[in-house]
Amino acid sequence: MQARNQRAGRFDPETGTGHGAGQMKYFLGVLFAILLASGPVSAAAGTWPHAVTYEIFVRSFADSNADGVGDLRGLTSKLDYLQSLGVEALWLMPISPSPSYHKYDVTDYRAIDPEYGTMEDFEVFVAEAKKRGLRVILDLVINHTARQHPWFQAALADGGSPEFSYYVWKNENEVSRKTVERTGPDTDNLRRWNEAKEHPDQLYYAYFTGGMPDLNFDNPEVRRTVFDIGRFWLEKGVDGFRLDAAKHIFPEGREADSVAFWREFRAEMQAVNPDVLLVGEVWADGQVTRDFLPGLGSVFNFELSGRILDALKSGRGAGLAAWQADLLKRYREAALDFVDATFLTNHDQNRVLSQLGDKDKARVAAALLLTLPGSPYLYYGEEIGMLGTKPDPFIREPMLWQREPDPSRTRSDRVRHSRDSTVPPVAEQEGDPTSLLNHYRNLIFLRNTTPALSRGAFEPVEGLHERLVSFVRQHEQGNALVLHNVGHGPVAVDLTGRLAAFQEVRWKSSEGVVLGEGKITLPSLTSAVLQ
Repeated sequence: MQARNQRAGRFDPETGTGHGAGQMKYFLGVLFAILLASGPVSAAAGTWPHAVTYEIFVRSFADSNADGVGDLRGLTSKLDYLQSLGVEALWLMPISPSPSYHKYDVTDYRAIDPEYGTMEDFEVFVAEAKKRGLRVILDLVINHTARQHPWFQAALADGGSPEFSYYVWKNENEVSRKTVERTGPDTDNLRRWNEAKEHPDQLYYAYFTGGMPDLNFDNPEVRRTVFDIGRFWLEKGVDGFRLDAAKHIFPEGREADSVAFWREFRAEMQAVNPDVLLVGEVWADGQVTRDFLPGLGSVFNFELSGRILDALKSGRGAGLAAWQADLLKRYREAALDFVDATFLTNHDQNRVLSQLGDKDKARVAAALLLTLPGSPYLYYGEEIGMLGTKPDPFIREPMLWQREPDPSRTRSDRVRHSRDSTVPPVAEQEGDPTSLLNHYRNLIFLRNTTPALSRGAFEPVEGLHERLVSFVRQHEQGNALVLHNVGHGPVAVDLTGRLAAFQEVRWKSSEGVVLGEGKITLPSLTSAVLQ
């Protein structure tokens, strides 16, 4: 396929750039055709769940009815775009009824929020996604409910009701203090125990906020109900769940009980779908996350995301690959079949380009994510360089499809960063072979068609230069040497010794990357993959 594209004079597989009039329109057509026609190659490389997953905040993604709110029909209308991007799975942030804009406080676990559409709309979305080979992962929020949930309202109404024991309560004299002395990386709530005027002698537990009371998983009926909820969505065609606050199923100090719960939950879900993916939000270091792997099978690698961005901020990459190799070794000691869920940022963190302040650094960050081992997760809009810093509404701004007037763009008074004046929309970037969008497309395509990058073993190569993140990905179908210069100033690498076998550039992020005379030189903030 590469040779055919080169003969056509339109696409350079090393640089990912095109040549001649109409180059990008042709390139995108060729790429889209390849992705469709070479399903076996892509599928073999990705092999669910070792594929690129795209995270979507439905409210901000695409509007189908001009009410300003993103919805499932709007999302369905953008499936061709997502397929052309090369991702193989979609993670939807919560879509169930909720009193909040973010919907992480659920009031009905078996329904669709009317703002987003109907259950029929969801079923159509799943069917259309499957037609395009796209898996669907739902955000499942079972650590807590909304205060408005019928269960909690019944508990407030009657302390003797079955629903009262669905939540965690203590007599006021049993709680030594109503506040805690520290927050966590996933909450700034200092008040875990909350008063309820309906039960003046009782306090209920809520890790995140009093508006989100924690469920009581010591209650067998709660566990059975939650298992039924999971089965309900799997039977709707969902392929897995992103599990919110997976570390906090039980109150603080009971992490071992949370670990045990996920083993039980996983067994129940696998009885419905043996290939179900469970990926947990365990916002902690590797010593903690590894303990959750036997039950969940996959956890988000928060430490790696921070280290990638820190390397680009400091310009020092040495040690990053060795750190990741050590973490993966510890993961393997806990679970042989784990999936390392890697990412740069998500809906709870400042966006990549706002953190780095440099598009070239953002390009290297993308290249690191998509060449390091793991199953990468991409937050919507990162591929076009959307901006955003906390508070949360400003990192969840509307996706930019085309310049205004844009019928698909959602409307929000919470827009501060990503506008037509600051971020080129999808329509413009698609026609620019040097755009960040096409950089992501090229990298995802490279990963999907290179088994070494998607499924290969991982061997750090340290000691080459302090600015380099360097490693070898090993696979029976061929090995790859990956080099990332995360700093300013060129870096030259002698391809001698164990690196002498790598004498051909498979991909490079810039024409400035030069291979010759047994040496490869990478200018500032560039990447290369050799075979």
